[in-house]
Amino acid sequence: MKAQALNSRISQWGEGPVWWNDKLYYVDIQGFALANYDPVTGKEQVWEVGERIGFALPCASGRWIWGGDHGLYFIDLASGISTPLLDPEAGLPDNRFNDAGISPDGRLFAGTISMKKIKGSASLYRIDSDLSCHIAFPQVTNSNGIAWTADAKTCYYIDTPTHNIYQFDYETDSGALLNTSILLNTKGQYPGVPDGMCIDAEGKLWIAFCHGSAVIRWDPDRKTELAKIDFPTAETTSVCFGGPELTELYITTGLNPKGEETDAGRIFVIKDTGTQGIAQVAFRDV
Repeated sequence: MKAQALNSRISQWGEGPVWWNDKLYYVDIQGFALANYDPVTGKEQVWEVGERIGFALPCASGRWIWGGDHGLYFIDLASGISTPLLDPEAGLPDNRFNDAGISPDGRLFAGTISMKKIKGSASLYRIDSDLSCHIAFPQVTNSNGIAWTADAKTCYYIDTPTHNIYQFDYETDSGALLNTSILLNTKGQYPGVPDGMCIDAEGKLWIAFCHGSAVIRWDPDRKTELAKIDFPTAETTSVCFGGPELTELYITTGLNPKGEETDAGRIFVIKDTGTQGIAQVAFRDV
């Protein structure tokens, strides 16, 4: 498998790729922007949001929801206007929202990061369709990738500084994450730290390694690596499946603070994955 750089726009820190309505949406955390890329035309559209933006995801209502320095917001992409929703960590000014995902039953799971790296001061939150907010997994430091199996029975989750990929039983009735265990600890096995993550239709995880120049495909059942793709950029941040048949893997990257890299900050694609992703679910806000 080989990755090729696509777009011309350079993100300071690209993250959170989402395939929606035949386009790739992603955020530029340090660039304070939500953007999309049309693989057919090569055109991109950008929405400036005025603060660091950790994720943006589609809603059943047609609007989008995003998280940043000051909590969660809805955004109308037609007007570009954002409306504040809630901020569960308003009393923690050094925390912000980071990565997020939507469960197969339409709940939003959005996690925070401690910018001062204070261990255990952040959390993974669950936002239900009535817009109520609940702590789903407490005492994390840098909440990152989250993914569910197609049958919604299992959830996987990354708290980056621990190097852990956690595994939970997912309860669809309540949205609870139960029976926590560590599926994989990547420390010493891979360079860098685990960051963004997605899952394919076969139930295999695709994990991006920040500072590690790599994406791996990993089998949770056999607990073994199936593939490793090396990148010309150190900051490989997150992954998602897209394309007409959801067979293409899109990868976001960030600028390397240690030096210049030709394609750093661009979107990459792997077209010959040999597998298929799971369609993005909208947040059930209606």
